[in-house]
Amino acid sequence: QVQLVESGGGLVQAGDSLRLSCAASVRTFSSYAMGWFRQTPGKEREFVAAVSWSGGSTYYADSVKGRFTIFRDNAKNTVYLQMNSLKPEDTAVYYCAATIYFGDPQRRGEYDYWGQGTQVTVSS
Repeated sequence: QVQLVESGGGLVQAGDSLRLSCAASVRTFSSYAMGWFRQTPGKEREFVAAVSWSGGSTYYADSVKGRFTIFRDNAKNTVYLQMNSLKPEDTAVYYCAATIYFGDPQRRGEYDYWGQGTQVTVSS
């Protein structure tokens, strides 16, 4: 069983930066690929970014490419999402997720474990 706890959300202005963290309670964190998704009311949860087990491969949604960076620290059992140049359309609840099998990192169904989410609100 993997428990994921996100933190770092908040209210910021357009153009600001935020760093989200996701701490995993698992002995073998490096065995899991990790992803970030986000969801707004009435919409499906959408892919934001993903990182492979070692951190050597990363994947991004087109909407955040060049602004967001995903990275992980396996020694700390933590994955991060650095969000720069935030826009009002980035407002959402952000969820981290974990999977052992890393087929299509953008597909929600690939992930077995999810955190409770952290709210990010970007004002214009």
